[in-house]
Amino acid sequence: MVALGLVAFQGYLGYSVVTGQFGIESQDALEGEIGELEAKSAALQAEIDSYRHRIDLFQTTRLDPDLVSERARALLSMAEAGDIVVMVDPATGKPQSGSSSLSTQNELTSIIDESSD
Repeated sequence: MVALGLVAFQGYLGYSVVTGQFGIESQDALEGEIGELEAKSAALQAEIDSYRHRIDLFQTTRLDPDLVSERARALLSMAEAGDIVVMVDPATGKPQSGSSSLSTQNELTSIIDESSD
């Protein structure tokens, strides 16, 4: 009788080793979950690093001259001699026609379409 009880207990322990909360199957599931959480952690860390970089760009001691020039020109609606200015319809996102020749407009439209793809 005692031997039968011990064999049954061994069977229970064997079953627990395979399918229990800390068993082999659960360990595989936990390792998969650890991998997913590590990937999420890496993505969040990259997002944090991106925000830190953007914050560093706004510090007064380290202003990027290109960003300052770009923002100032955008706010003042000014362009430099070598710039190509394309007016875009905000509703459609397509270039608006202007006083330029049709061939220039077609060239600019093709350049814009290529860069958006």
